[in-house]
Amino acid sequence: MNPLLSPSISADPAPHRAPTCQPLLRLAAALICLSLAGCAGQSAFRAAEGLLAGGRTADGLRKLQEAVAQAPDNVQYRALLLTTRLKWTDTLIRQGRQALRDGRPDDARQAFERVLAVDSAHVAARTGLAQAQQQERSADLVRQASADWAGGKSDSARARLASVLADDPTHAHAIELRRQIAAADEAALAAASTKGPWAAKVSIDFKDASVKQVFDVISRASGLNILLDKDVRADQKISLALRDVTSSAAIQYLLMANQLEQLVMDGNTLFIYPNTPAKLRDYQPLLVKTFVLNNANAKAVAELIKTLVKSRDVVVDEKLNMVMVRDSAEAIGLAERLVALQDVAEPEVMLEVDVLEVGRDLLTELGLAWPGGLTLMPIPADRSGGLTLGSLRNLNAATLGATIDAAKLNLRQEDGNSNLLANPRIRVLNREKARVMIGNRVPSVSTTVNATGFATESVTYLDVGLKLEVEPTIFVNGDITIRLALEVSNIVSTQKTASGSSTYTIGTRAANTTLRLKDGETQVLAGLISEEDRRSATKVPGLGDLPLAGPMFSSTLANGKRSEIVLSITPRLVRNQTQPSPGASAVPSGTESTVRQRAASPGTPALAP
Repeated sequence: MNPLLSPSISADPAPHRAPTCQPLLRLAAALICLSLAGCAGQSAFRAAEGLLAGGRTADGLRKLQEAVAQAPDNVQYRALLLTTRLKWTDTLIRQGRQALRDGRPDDARQAFERVLAVDSAHVAARTGLAQAQQQERSADLVRQASADWAGGKSDSARARLASVLADDPTHAHAIELRRQIAAADEAALAAASTKGPWAAKVSIDFKDASVKQVFDVISRASGLNILLDKDVRADQKISLALRDVTSSAAIQYLLMANQLEQLVMDGNTLFIYPNTPAKLRDYQPLLVKTFVLNNANAKAVAELIKTLVKSRDVVVDEKLNMVMVRDSAEAIGLAERLVALQDVAEPEVMLEVDVLEVGRDLLTELGLAWPGGLTLMPIPADRSGGLTLGSLRNLNAATLGATIDAAKLNLRQEDGNSNLLANPRIRVLNREKARVMIGNRVPSVSTTVNATGFATESVTYLDVGLKLEVEPTIFVNGDITIRLALEVSNIVSTQKTASGSSTYTIGTRAANTTLRLKDGETQVLAGLISEEDRRSATKVPGLGDLPLAGPMFSSTLANGKRSEIVLSITPRLVRNQTQPSPGASAVPSGTESTVRQRAASPGTPALAP
């Protein structure tokens, strides 16, 4: 029978060798793959270095990412990728933010998109891109509003501007266009007031005439229909002399003089009623206005409306940060202008802080350390190692052992430098405190023994390291006042108490100051220096003090330590408060009893909104 076809083939050792070779083959294949990956990573890294040297940072970063992907354990590749990406993205973020401040949303969008191309999760770039897109949409809406206004569509223009200002209450172009539209509307209203029955000129001179007679004369002279409430004292006597005034102004003066109010029924009909709380509730039309606040606190705004507008029906929804007001049209208009002044974004600043601690340790040990002692010890007579009184009586040179310290030549010098760098970026709101702690929390155990002798231990934690506290105050002109507290501490030594508890000696250097800086201005604080110089000498008594030969019988140790802390801080405004225009900050509010304004005479300039 052919042995190759024999069933005994299962006993051939070849099938047992194959599994032994497979792990080796897999290991070899893995080593080859790792070698190829390392070569590919090195090639990508070299290409990245060339691109970075040529100023093509974006392409260089992509190559660095490729190198890191090929060799994820290579620290050099990762370090260069992180540092280069941080510097490049920081520069682009600054350029984008400056473009936003200058009103160049297209340039800002391009800068933020370049950052996101290499770091898709960059929070500042995503936020900046959203702001740039919002600024572009706002610019389009303002252009459309301007076109609508030029085409006579004032209502559409006002609606578009309201949408822009809801997203950005400080949009300068929208505010200016709204002011122009309001001024044009007031001018049109003033021009309209010179026509029709409201603008008819009247001259009247009454002495002890009844109110009803005066209203009748004005009605016949102007063509207005004037109706009197049944509670108006029509027989009340009045003396009034007016020359060449409009009928609307004459009616205003007459109402003020007799504590009356008016309700305009249509274009040429007035209804006159007493100015009493009961009649106001009956005749004065009321509006309900809802203010959805983006930045201001709803409770604070509600208190403002109650105090200045005197509105009683004010409801606050703290969950939605919303205020609802029910009042007259004049009061609602005043409340709208006050809310617009209050509902502005809180100023915010980014503080770039660099803390550097530069330390140097210098130790020099030089000289000859001679034996410092001679030890004599009796040698036991037997091998057991014990001593007897008899052996002590028979001490001699043969039974007394001697031990002498070794002589040592010291030739040692140590020079060490240390740098401790912290580079935090702190974003903080106006007049809010921010705190940064970089270091360790060291446990300190203390033991307390009560009157019965029972001991209890308590653990407290000490913050050791870098502690920084800042509180900025942002002004409208861009200046920033910073209250700054810096503390750098370290453990100098550790001691053990009798009970076994640990106590620490902590060295601390602190600085507290207040700075006033411009946006982007850098201030450097230095001079927190700690310097220590210790010198000691080991000498042979008498011989070590000889004038010339003394150094041969002594050893000196010089230990010097010096460290300095340098802090630099740069504030960069993220958002500042826009100072309102004089027209917006001066809001007419009527009299102490009512917010209703006297109608302006034709030609009287009105305050800009």
